[in-house]
Amino acid sequence: MWKRRKAARSPREDRVELCDVCAAVFPASEAVSGYVPDSSSTHETNDWFDGLRRVTACCDAHFCAIKEKYRRRPFIEEELWAAKITRVLTSGPPVRTVEQLACRTGLGEPEIRRAVAWHNERRRRLSES
Repeated sequence: MWKRRKAARSPREDRVELCDVCAAVFPASEAVSGYVPDSSSTHETNDWFDGLRRVTACCDAHFCAIKEKYRRRPFIEEELWAAKITRVLTSGPPVRTVEQLACRTGLGEPEIRRAVAWHNERRRRLSES
C-alpha cells in the first residue's frame, strides 16, 4: 500500500530574517535587502560578490540607514585584497608561494604586498590601543 506524503512546505515559508538595524525578526518575504559596498567583505564561493555586503532590513527607512552608514565608510582596496588573501589561505589546498597566491586570488604581487603591509599596520595599531 502506498503511503501519502505530507504536503511539502516551501523552504521560504518558514524562513525568517533579522533586521541589521533594530534586530527585529520578520518573515523573509517582507525583507528589504540588497548589497552595499564594503571592502572588508568577500563571498565564500563567488568572487563576483567580493567587496559587496548583503544587508537586510525590516523596512525601507532602515535599509536607507544601512546604506548611508556604508556610504560614509571608506572603501579601502588593500582591505579587500587582504580579505581575498585570507579566504584563500583558510580554504582549499595550502599555498606555498606568492605566485600560487596570486593565481588563486587574482591579485598581482604588488597588490599582495600592499595588502600584507596594510594588514600588518592595522594589527600593529590595534595592538597599541
